[in-house]
Amino acid sequence: MNSLLTFKAVVEEGGILSASRKLNTVQSNVTSRIKRLEQELNSELFYRKGRGLALAPAGHVLYEYACQILQLENQAGMAVRQVGEQSGELRIGAMETFASLRLAPALKRLKACHKGVELRVVTDTSSALVERVLNHKLECAFVAGRVDQEELLVCDIGREELVLVRARGSDCQSQLILFREGCAYRARALAWHRECGQQVSEVMELGTLDGILGCVSVGLGCTLMPAWVVAQSRYADELTIEQIPPHLSMVPTVMIRHKQGVPMKALETLAQAVIESAENDNRASELKTA
Repeated sequence: MNSLLTFKAVVEEGGILSASRKLNTVQSNVTSRIKRLEQELNSELFYRKGRGLALAPAGHVLYEYACQILQLENQAGMAVRQVGEQSGELRIGAMETFASLRLAPALKRLKACHKGVELRVVTDTSSALVERVLNHKLECAFVAGRVDQEELLVCDIGREELVLVRARGSDCQSQLILFREGCAYRARALAWHRECGQQVSEVMELGTLDGILGCVSVGLGCTLMPAWVVAQSRYADELTIEQIPPHLSMVPTVMIRHKQGVPMKALETLAQAVIESAENDNRASELKTA
C-alpha cells in the first residue's frame, strides 16, 4: 500500500519534491518506491521531462485503480471500526454558502452522537465536490442542482429559493458578483442575466460568501443567493432582495455519496441533522422577511 500511496501523492502533488513533503519523507524514498513499483509492474508510469513528471498511459490506468484500492482500504477500516466505537475519519464536502451558515449545527449534533468520529470539512464548487466524491476523496458532499451520476447516491435535503440581491437604493444589475466557475448559483445567475437581455461582459469573482455580499452591499454589483442566506448575513440591513422567475430561482440541495462507500450511521445522522437545520433556517427566514 505504501507504493500506491506514494504513487498517488506524486500524481496529485505534481512531482517528487511536493509528494515527499506531503508524505513527510525524503525525496530518495519517494523515487525508490516509484522505481520499485515500475519494476514490479514492468511498465513506465511517468515520462521524465527534465525535473518534471508527466503520467504515461500506464500511469493513468494505475492511478484510477490506486484511488479505488486505497479507498477500499479506508472503507474496510471504517467498517471494522463501526462494529466497535464508530471511530475514524469522515471527510465532508460542502458549498461555501452551505458550510458558512448551515453545516455547523449539523456537525455539532454529529459529534454528540458519534464521539469517536474525526471530521474533515472542505469547501468547493458543486461540480468540484461531485468529482471528489466520484474519486473517493470525500465520504459525502452537499451540493446544489441536479446530480445525474449512476455511481452516486443522492439524498434530497431541500430546495433553496434564489433571489436577486442588490444594495439598498441601487438598481445595478449589469455587474455580477459571483463564486468561481462550477458553482450552481453562478450558472443560474448567468442564465438569469441572459434572460434579462443583459450582455455578460465581465464577472467579479470572489471566494467567500461574506466577500460577495459585502461587495454587493456597497453597490459594486448584484448577485443571486438563497433568501435565507441574505436574511442571516451581517449585511442584511444594507441589502434588498427581489424575486426572479421560478424556473431559475428554485434550486435543489442534495447530499451525495458514492454507492461503493461503506454504509455509515454517522452519515444518516448528518443527513437528518442537516434537513432539520434547513427547515429551522427557512422558518426563521420567513419570519424575518414577513
